[in-house]
Amino acid sequence: MKIMNRRTVLVATTLGALLGVTTPGTLAAAAPVPAPAAASGSTASGSGSDGRRGGSGCRPGTLDPTPVQQAIAGLPQADATSAQVRITTPDGCWTGTSGVRDLRSQAPVPPHARFRVGSVTKTFTAVLVLQLAAEGRIDLDAPVQRLLPGLLPADYPTVTVRQLLDHTNGLPSPSVPDGIEWQLAHRYDRWTPEQLVRLGLHHPREFDPGTKQHYTNMGYIVAGMIIEKITGHSYATELDWRIARPLGLHDTYAPGDDPRIRGPHAHGYQTVVRDGRTELVDVTTWSQTFTPAAGNVISSLTDLDTFYTALFAGRMVPPAQLNTMFTLPAVRDVSGGPARYSVGLTAFPLPDGETLWIKTGSRYGYLAGVASTRDGRFRVEYSITGTDAKGEELGATAQRVITAALSLL
Repeated sequence: MKIMNRRTVLVATTLGALLGVTTPGTLAAAAPVPAPAAASGSTASGSGSDGRRGGSGCRPGTLDPTPVQQAIAGLPQADATSAQVRITTPDGCWTGTSGVRDLRSQAPVPPHARFRVGSVTKTFTAVLVLQLAAEGRIDLDAPVQRLLPGLLPADYPTVTVRQLLDHTNGLPSPSVPDGIEWQLAHRYDRWTPEQLVRLGLHHPREFDPGTKQHYTNMGYIVAGMIIEKITGHSYATELDWRIARPLGLHDTYAPGDDPRIRGPHAHGYQTVVRDGRTELVDVTTWSQTFTPAAGNVISSLTDLDTFYTALFAGRMVPPAQLNTMFTLPAVRDVSGGPARYSVGLTAFPLPDGETLWIKTGSRYGYLAGVASTRDGRFRVEYSITGTDAKGEELGATAQRVITAALSLL
């Protein structure tokens, strides 16, 4: 086992800030993890192999997963009801779960549970676009106005496909009323991508395309529309045909307007304060049509590991297109800092000069994340059913998982 040191704490703290932790030093303070608790229905288990469908290639080797086991022990807690983690290092591979499938039954998290991956969806969308580019069916520098005539106003400055994918498009985001109660009341609403674009265009553009970077969903919503226009098929169909079936991903799909999670899964919950009392609302069932092609995909740990391993190994797109996923645009972020977002991924530079490539996501009730070195020797995938997954700060369980995983890097 590698020992927690200043490098690990520094990396974890900075990564936590990148993922939304607003209080400096929070991760460092959270580094001590609790011992496994004996709460009813709570388990902390792990396995070095996966016998389902021929196995997942997760071999224990000499990897000591103790830090990660401790990080997820004792669930459910106030900030999370369950967690699933998979970590792969040169020393071996480990997968583990903790917590409950749902608070009513207190049953453990089912094996190979599916979950909402949130913005991890963007990597899948980027791959679909890059495959079409490799086939000569899309030019990354082609204007959106030519591919989707009439979508943007006639006097709108040129926005390219590449700018959609690397968050340099400046397209305004749609806005809806603030507050969890409005969200709960409208969680079964069905939106079309065209509606979302029109709603966004009620606001002025954020900046001239190609001059800055700002991470939003809008570019990927439009990219999903382009995929459907070019192929003549739905996003869900292209995801299935081009990625899920070739890689044997049995748990990965785009739900369309189906608000359920099909197959085995843990329930997601959201903390709500009503009349001065705090309660947990089951938010498992929720339409994801507000984030098509940007945050709607459902998957599992094994599927995510298979997908990212194949992607980084060059089996999903040719080298020329794959290189764009590891290239940052030469602009500054709207905050004034350096660009962090490439096509479908986020770059996180490590103190030793190496880059960790990550993608995280959140939907109500669910936090998800993937991180990998460029050569794939170190990989982490996690899903946490956080009780305030869309909050401004990352929950304590997620912080502990990130810190523990990075201690094994």
